[in-house]
Amino acid sequence: MKTQDAKILILATLSGGYAAADSVGQLHTDYPTNVYVLPVVCPAMFPEDFYLSTFEKGFDAILVMYSGTDCPYKGGAERTAVIINQVYPLMQERGIDTRRLRLTAICTVCTRPFLKEVNDMNELLQGIGPVQSELRIEA
Repeated sequence: MKTQDAKILILATLSGGYAAADSVGQLHTDYPTNVYVLPVVCPAMFPEDFYLSTFEKGFDAILVMYSGTDCPYKGGAERTAVIINQVYPLMQERGIDTRRLRLTAICTVCTRPFLKEVNDMNELLQGIGPVQSELRIEA
């Protein structure tokens, strides 16, 4: 799979990942064009089926970039981790490689870690191919 063919969705919290993405832009540093950044208040607002349907709609990977324990919402970081951990077995049931979903703490000035996560995911996707080749849709 070519990098430009893969689609990566980043759920980027306003207090973490989105600010880091903005910092990357302010530094005039590029990241691959196959990355779609969705600014969110807190990823805990997305239920398990959101992730599964995102894969079914053709996104090859999802990076959840949140502010970790610095989350401004009480219990947000913990709830996000619980949701992501509940998604992994559901992915396995559908034949989706669990490495396609990653939860990572990214701070507002974490430009290098932001770029590393994106590049690492693109490298992984080159090796494992498109999600459509793995999907087993339930009837």
